[in-house]
Amino acid sequence: MKKNITEYRIDYKMNMLSENELDKNPYKQFKLWFEEVCKSDIIEPNAMILSTIDSNNYPNSRVVLLKGIEKNGFIFYSNYNSSKGKELEFNSNAYLLFYWPNLERQVRIRGNINKISPKLSDKYFSSRPKKSQISAIISEQSQKINDKNILKDRIKEIERNNYKIKRPSYWGGYKLIPNYYEFWQGRPSRLHDRFIYEKKLNKWNIHRLQP
Repeated sequence: MKKNITEYRIDYKMNMLSENELDKNPYKQFKLWFEEVCKSDIIEPNAMILSTIDSNNYPNSRVVLLKGIEKNGFIFYSNYNSSKGKELEFNSNAYLLFYWPNLERQVRIRGNINKISPKLSDKYFSSRPKKSQISAIISEQSQKINDKNILKDRIKEIERNNYKIKRPSYWGGYKLIPNYYEFWQGRPSRLHDRFIYEKKLNKWNIHRLQP
């Protein structure tokens, strides 16, 4: 390393955030920020960290892709038998984290996750590239495997036998229904702007947090 890791730091000063600027609805505020980041040059603006809890009460995090934004939730897709799928069966409470360093922003969203309808999962699956569809079919996600060639052979078998491709029952969509949002805007000298939305009695209450 050319310099000590303790010396890596950035003084954030691109933007600021005040309560007067915030939309009263966190969904609309998220959409506003998301549209801005989509116009920037960031790679995969819809990448988000999904955090779940396993049966031993250990947190588990991974990057997944946001594939739907609705007034009542955020949609992503996965293998239901994967580690995340099993953890969501055990405990459906989860967190999403978006980090957009080029805008010096992050958003945290907490909520409860449920599976979406098979019909909606079918619709999205059919829109995916064929090779992505095949990968979803042949992969026992999160399971140990001795040799990657096993997966390659499964792909060749499907292509050789002209296998009818359809969404497998163990793969589909999830929706996180939020009950908490935090919007974070980096500021100089680490005096960051942080605002939370907490839902109580179907009303969103906004509060500023100390940085």
